[in-house]
Amino acid sequence: MISFSITKAVGKEQARGLTISRLGIYLGFAAVFLVFSLLSPYFLTVDNILNIIVQSSIIAIIACGQTIVILTGGIDLSVGSIVAFVSICIGLMMRAQMGLALVVPLGIVIGLFIGIINGAIVSYGQVPAFITTLGMMGIARGGALALNSGQPVAGFPLAFEKIATRTLCGIPIFVVYCAIVYVAMYIVLNRTRTGRHIYAVGGNRDAARLSGVRVKLVETVAYAFSGFFAGIGGILLTARLNYATPLAGSGYELDAIASVVIGGTALAGGEGNVLGSLVGALMLGMLRNGLTLLNVSAYFQQIIIGVVIIGAVFADKFRGTHQS
Repeated sequence: MISFSITKAVGKEQARGLTISRLGIYLGFAAVFLVFSLLSPYFLTVDNILNIIVQSSIIAIIACGQTIVILTGGIDLSVGSIVAFVSICIGLMMRAQMGLALVVPLGIVIGLFIGIINGAIVSYGQVPAFITTLGMMGIARGGALALNSGQPVAGFPLAFEKIATRTLCGIPIFVVYCAIVYVAMYIVLNRTRTGRHIYAVGGNRDAARLSGVRVKLVETVAYAFSGFFAGIGGILLTARLNYATPLAGSGYELDAIASVVIGGTALAGGEGNVLGSLVGALMLGMLRNGLTLLNVSAYFQQIIIGVVIIGAVFADKFRGTHQS
């Protein structure tokens, strides 16, 4: 009886620790938001808040795909280069007078195809995800540079630019895109068998396999999602800049991974959610925006954001300690 009481008390303590750690990202976000609101009179304005959301939207969309990969215990370092490759591909297609009704879907398909290649090599080829996606990062970036001899592509139709500049009931269209992506992926991860299998693979691959989960297929699907959303990111970034460049998406893979980690998804896989990654992406955007408004040097901004990322990894280890 005493043993049962002790076990029950320990279980409650672990649950309390997990609840606090999971709420940490939201409490941290609220604290940073409050600090910047007090320190800068320009931060808490409608235009600035919308600007933060728009600035963070592309990273947030890419981070959504990265979340799915990390949930399976993998990682995708190629997403920034996929953004560049898709950007140059659609730029060249539009320069060749191809219609937007064909260009946009093809851009997404290119990202999806690269994601499938990554997933197939990782799952069926048994090559570590770090090595596979690091190699693909070089291939996609090199391909983007080679396709147009390292030169940007410009002169797109006005209809393409409107993909990034239009509004819906006064709301910037980027906010709408981001909301659609996250609602859809929340449903996929929490209401479908595919989502349950993704969590199962990340939680315990052997147990998932013995339970009948097609682990290799699930891993491939995860990387396909990552490539798919990187393709969307490439289209949106190109529309926003109104030109295609092989340097597009530089550093996006790091921002996407940072967003996922800050958002509370365990690097070991099996635990996390896309909502946390959205908050993580907004946190990065808010930090950069707020520090810029406070005239903090770009060098120190990198240091501060680096400290935040390391702190998030420590929080991840804290969660793992409470679960064990």
